[in-house]
Formats: sequence, structure tokens, C-alpha cells
Amino acid sequence: MTNGTPLPNAPAAPRRKFGLLGCLGLIVIGAVILGLWGVGQYNALVKLEQGVRSSWAQVENVYQRRADLVPNLVETVKGAANFEQSTYTAVTEARAKVGQVKIDAGQLSDPQAFTQFQQAQDQLGSAISRLLVAVENYPDLKATQNFRDLQVQLEGTENRITTERQRFNASAQAFNTKRMSFPTVLIAGFLGSRFAEKQYFKAQAGAETAPKVKF
Repeated sequence: MTNGTPLPNAPAAPRRKFGLLGCLGLIVIGAVILGLWGVGQYNALVKLEQGVRSSWAQVENVYQRRADLVPNLVETVKGAANFEQSTYTAVTEARAKVGQVKIDAGQLSDPQAFTQFQQAQDQLGSAISRLLVAVENYPDLKATQNFRDLQVQLEGTENRITTERQRFNASAQAFNTKRMSFPTVLIAGFLGSRFAEKQYFKAQAGAETAPKVKF
């Protein structure tokens, strides 16, 4: 008090300044937390997508193994007297189509490309199955060591194809489930095609099991 007059209250400006700094600090902390959460969700999607790509590489490997067996199979059956030419010609043509229909890991979210790839592979599998059924009528051919070796390799390859397709579908499902769950779907939507939904292999009509190649 000076000359009977009370002192004025403390200036309000410093209090407002501290209040603004506090709000700014909360905003910064919130932004950091949100950023760390976003990075975590992004990294989780990347990890799952890498799992899909790894599974796809195995699918490609087993399909290529089957395609590599076809020329030897065709040459073996061509050596049999009176073997139906149309049967092994269908296998050769189906293998050629497989070589023309290729997709890479970046197209695993493209329904049209994925369907075309599966159809080409399924057609080759069906053509091989028909050829192997036709061999039933040629006991001398079935008895040759070369054919029996091919028979074992084809049986193993078809089983591996079934297994790797199942593993691919499992990894694609894990990715899609994470991608479509909230709030990860917000990150995926923001990034657009970078994390698009992956496609699945579908069972071929009438081919729920691997082709029978054992006689």
C-alpha cells in the first residue's frame, strides 16, 4: 500500500504465457504420441505385408517346379506307342499359357490379375491330371523308371502347391484382418494402394484335393 492506495494485482500476461506454454506442451506431447502410434501401425502392416510376399515367393517356387517337370513328362508319354497326342498337347499349351500369365508381389491386390494367374495354373493342373489318367491305359509306360520318377515328383509338387497356397492365404488373411481393423484402417486408407487388400486363392471347382498322380 502506498499513500493508502492498494497495490495492483500481479500482471495477467505472465499467467497467460504460462498457460499457453502448457497448452502447447500438451499439443506437442499428443502429437508425439499420435505419431508413435501411427509409426507402430505402419510397421505392423509392413511386417505382415512382408509375410505375404514371402509366402508368395514360395507359391511361385512350387508352381515353377511343376512347370519344369512338364517337358520331361510330355517327352516320356510321347514315347509310348499310340498315346493320345491331344492329351499331351493340352499339357504343353497349358504350360505355355502359364508362362505368359505372370504377376509379381505388387499385383497381389489386383483381383483381375490374380484370378487370371490362378486360372492359368489351375488349367495346367487339370491338363496334367487328365494326362496321368490317360496313362492308366498304358501299363508299359507306367512301368518305366522315368515315368515312375516323374510320378513321385509330381505327387510331391502337387502336395507342396496345396500347402503353399494355404500358407499364402493364411498370411493374406492376417494382413487383411489387421488392415481392416479399427483404427489401423485409417492408416491404410490414408496410404491408399500401398496397403490394399490382398487376394486369396480359391478352390477350383471339383478340385478340393490335390490331383491324384499315384498309381
